[in-house]
Amino acid sequence: MKFLNTTQIIIGLLPVIACANQVTQPEIDGRQRPNIVLILSDDQGWMDYGFMGHTHLKTPTIDRLAASGVTFTRGYSTASICAPSLASIITGLYPHQHGVLCNDPVVFPRSKKGLPGWPMERADLYRPVVSYFEKLETIADVLGQHGYRSLQTGKWWVGNFSSGGFDEGMTHGDPARNARHGDDGLKIGREGMEPIFRFIDAAQQQNEPFFLWYAPLLPHGPYTPPASLVQKYLKAAPSAHVAKYWASCEWFDTTCGQLLDYVGRKGLLQ
Repeated sequence: MKFLNTTQIIIGLLPVIACANQVTQPEIDGRQRPNIVLILSDDQGWMDYGFMGHTHLKTPTIDRLAASGVTFTRGYSTASICAPSLASIITGLYPHQHGVLCNDPVVFPRSKKGLPGWPMERADLYRPVVSYFEKLETIADVLGQHGYRSLQTGKWWVGNFSSGGFDEGMTHGDPARNARHGDDGLKIGREGMEPIFRFIDAAQQQNEPFFLWYAPLLPHGPYTPPASLVQKYLKAAPSAHVAKYWASCEWFDTTCGQLLDYVGRKGLLQ
């Protein structure tokens, strides 16, 4: 693995990888190791960003990253649904290689979703996928070998956060507590950013480079953005449903701004 001279903040869009911005990290052990912040937008249309030319949507934080970094507008996933896409991003493998082929086990009947006990039955069928995935090398595994501290937040489909090689995480993956695609991790962004802020503080106190996986359930439904953002888009949107979606896109961008602002206050963003 080749270390860069600067930290990278990477915005990943499902299924488009969008842009990177650079941040600095003090030297550790005589060499510079970049902090890495991976931000994943969830269920957002590829044109639904200001920098992509959307007529009404405002995404100032992501637009700023796009303007100051390297932007890829033609990157596509071979399995453009959540679980396989995220598994490919963290491993660098195609779905047929990492084994995560769909959100739920192929043999799990859709009619059983929501019925009593369905998370446990789903977990039993999904266990071989998780067991195989745990043996794969991930970005977090590789960085851990070089002294990085890593944190998972937001969407995560393959059991506990530790299955991806993360040191810390929000997703417990316990089917007895209705785990499926992120459980407690889905609170990030929607209910604040404090777990990330604590993680950054701890890494900085220990003088460790960090890898952060920020994959909030945004702008993915349920569409519950702040009322002020909904009102902002009601006049321009073709329907109230679209207005809520557009508002959720800006809500996601706002949380990205909160993250970058915190990095800046810590003296890591230059």
